[in-house]
Formats: sequence, structure tokens, C-alpha cells
Amino acid sequence: MQTKQLGDTGIEISVVGLGGMPMSLSKRPPESQAIETIHRALSLGITLIDTADAYCLNESEKHHNEKLIHQALQQYDGDTSRIFTVTKGGFTRPNGEWVVNGNPDYLRQSIQDSFEALGGDKPIDLWLYHSPDPKYSIKESLTPAKEALAKGIIRFVGVSNFSVNQIKQAREVVDIVAVENQYNLWHRNSEFNGVLEYCEQEKLTFLAWSPLGGFAGKRRTSDLDSIAILKELAAAKGVSTYCILLAWLRAKSPAIVPIIGARRPSSIEDSANSISVQLSDEEVQQMNNSVATLSVARRGMGWVKRQLESLLISS
Repeated sequence: MQTKQLGDTGIEISVVGLGGMPMSLSKRPPESQAIETIHRALSLGITLIDTADAYCLNESEKHHNEKLIHQALQQYDGDTSRIFTVTKGGFTRPNGEWVVNGNPDYLRQSIQDSFEALGGDKPIDLWLYHSPDPKYSIKESLTPAKEALAKGIIRFVGVSNFSVNQIKQAREVVDIVAVENQYNLWHRNSEFNGVLEYCEQEKLTFLAWSPLGGFAGKRRTSDLDSIAILKELAAAKGVSTYCILLAWLRAKSPAIVPIIGARRPSSIEDSANSISVQLSDEEVQQMNNSVATLSVARRGMGWVKRQLESLLISS
């Protein structure tokens, strides 16, 4: 597995990451299958695992995915010393809904609870503020992360679902090494609003969530066959259309690391195959032109919350 540096930290991470979210929502697989999927990702050389305190059914089982990942790492019989875990805080799940919560007191406790859910024996590798809460300033919401950094509870800090201006505000509070925003063939708002370019300029890693596309509560799987260039490239290179989508993402910017949700070992195996796929500039441009893009900014954070639920990967 190829690696790249996380921001300018000197830490090497795999060029694709495993997203744990589908393993903890309503259509989650049996625990044994989820653990097998995580183990298969590790055996393929994936060292980046992405989770969040809110990846669960509701508030009664908060931190479900973090605990699952910790359990899988404990049971893995290979080397886990290079595994880099990313988690997030800033959403609550009352009755299964997604409710943003940037209250500093809440986030302070959330960081501590995530630390314990992930084992409590080493700092959280990377903690992200999951989404801005308009009820609190970014400084207020990120102060707990700054405190946790000083205490050694977390190693690095990042943000998620942020604009360029919000990232700049965050960097006035604490050093930011990564930004996790939605980015895929259908949703390229970070490309158009300057976030991706800013990450490149400032040497911030761009973690792309929903890299295969999610909309209105489901993946765009049924749409893939209608995109001629996608089918043509997959056939020409002998890989799946999903591999082509991931290769396109990685070709768009050296800052991008796709976060690939999976529920079965075969799904993460296929995604790992995308590392060997190279697209020419012409092929990338053909894909750029193949679909109409939508703007997250015009839809607002309510739409973003719904997209979090849409990441129930069918694989």
C-alpha cells in the first residue's frame, strides 16, 4: 500500500482510508463481519481508519463505532503500531437524528469519552470537530481540542464540513492538519469554493468523505451504468467502476485521501485495487464533464446532515 504524509506532520498514512460509519448505522453488518472487514483492510496495508463518536444508532449507544474499531484492533494478530485512527465529535444522535452540538462542555466530555472508547491507553491520533455549530464560535468549540492536545489526550486536530474562512478561524485557535469534507464526482463543492486549493497551499490533508457518491439516502450505484466514460475506463483497465471513481479522486489533488466506507471484506479489497489505477489528464477531464455537479453550500448544513445518513454503503 502506498503512503503519503499527513499534512506536514511527518506521519505517514495510507493513501486511502477505511471509513467505519456503515458498520454502526441501521443497516450495519454482524459484528463478526465488521471485524473481519477491518482486519482485511489492515492486511491490505490500509493504516488510516476513520470513525466518529456519533457513528451509532442513537444516543443510547454513543461511541459504538469507536469501540468496535478498538475491539478489532485488539483482536488483530498482525502489527497495529502504524494504525492511525481519526475520530470526530460535534454531533448528537437523539432518536437517530443528526444534531450538531458545538457546546464546549459537551465537546470536552466527548473527547474524553472517545479517548476511552478507543482504548484509553494512547492519545487519539487525529480528532476532528465534526461540523460548525452556529450557536458557538469556532474558538469556543475548538478550545476543548486545544486543551486535550496540551494534555496529551489527542495528537493532532482537524475539522470537518468547514469552509475556507472557517478553517482559517480554526487555525487561529489550534494547529490544524486535516480537513474532512464531502467530495466525489457528483459533489465537488470543495473544488469550487476554494477549500481543496487552500488545503494544497497550506499542506493540509483533505480527507474525502462519501468518495463514491451518496444522495437522498442512497448511493448512486444505479447511476454508474449511465456514465459511458466510467464504464469505458473500467473495462479498459480491467477494474470496477468504483476503482475508477477512487482513481479519479486521487488524480484530482495530491492532498486528497478518500475515506471508503465498507461493510464486507470484498468491498475494501476492491477499493484497495484502485491504488494501481492511473488516469491521464484527458481521462480525468472526461470524467469531470460526465455529470452535473451540485453545491453543498447552496443546500446548507441540514442537507449535509442527511448526507451523513446516506453513507450506508450497499457493499
